[in-house]
Amino acid sequence: MNTLAISAQGLRKSYGDKTVLDGVDLAVPEGTIFALLGPNGAGKTTAVKILSTLVSAGPDSGPIRVGGHDLATHPQAVRRSIGVTGQFSAVDGLITGEENMLLMADLHHLSKREGRRVAAELLERFDLTEAAGKPASTYSGGMKRRLDIAMTLVGDPRIIFLDEPTTGLDPRSRHTMWQIIRELVTGGVTVFLTTQYLEEADELADRIAVLHGGKIAAEGTAEELKRLVPGGHVRLRFTDPDAYRGAASALTEAARDDEGLVLQQPSDGSQRALRELLDRLQTAGVEADELTVHTPDLDDVFFALTSTVPSQSASPSKEALR
Repeated sequence: MNTLAISAQGLRKSYGDKTVLDGVDLAVPEGTIFALLGPNGAGKTTAVKILSTLVSAGPDSGPIRVGGHDLATHPQAVRRSIGVTGQFSAVDGLITGEENMLLMADLHHLSKREGRRVAAELLERFDLTEAAGKPASTYSGGMKRRLDIAMTLVGDPRIIFLDEPTTGLDPRSRHTMWQIIRELVTGGVTVFLTTQYLEEADELADRIAVLHGGKIAAEGTAEELKRLVPGGHVRLRFTDPDAYRGAASALTEAARDDEGLVLQQPSDGSQRALRELLDRLQTAGVEADELTVHTPDLDDVFFALTSTVPSQSASPSKEALR
């Protein structure tokens, strides 16, 4: 089993009467991408702030280890092993990209020579060399995000927290950022990602946890989570009313749209299920003009898990994935 880069048991945090995190367990193996999903106010950013030592956990939280270090007793060691990029850029727009990098090198106590070497390497790696001498205020949103992550890497962290790193980016810049994140993990870095973009989690994450009501509603791979949610179906559209009626008689469990001549047959989308469906239509002597398969995606999972009041008895759990 992989060594854990991050582990937390019973993570709790309250602000006054409001409970933000209510017994959250986390286990993130080294060299993987872990995505924490949840609606606004679910506690994603609070979890990142606790794990990155920016705020303290609740007094009744269980043990937390980051980078092999106990968060409560060795916070400085944790800080040396991590990097954090938040929703809002830490880039100083009044100075150049290179000056931002050198400032970060100074904060990490690198010598001037080493700082310049590291800054130059990272600026080149993130395709910012040509813009290095320009004020960061002139950078596009995607360039600022790249500079932000480059600054985070100055200290060579083995764990990086990315709190909604692609918020506000256009699709091209978002895909560029995804490639950067993949390359980081290829180099052995662990990435803890919070995001509201379900496509982003589906595209990047090795494991995904959905946070709702201060608890983990479900956790697993993208495919495991998709299997938790019912709603897969085959949509059959007809142009001939007689064929539609014949198919409806053969597929008695299908939802009907008599006006649109459309049937929606529950299905898991497997080859076996599709073959059985087609056999039933053939037996009935009818043929659909259009057939489309819909299987639950992360949007379905997200809405199913976060649209109800969480409860221990009703919410899908890790046990459901085993």
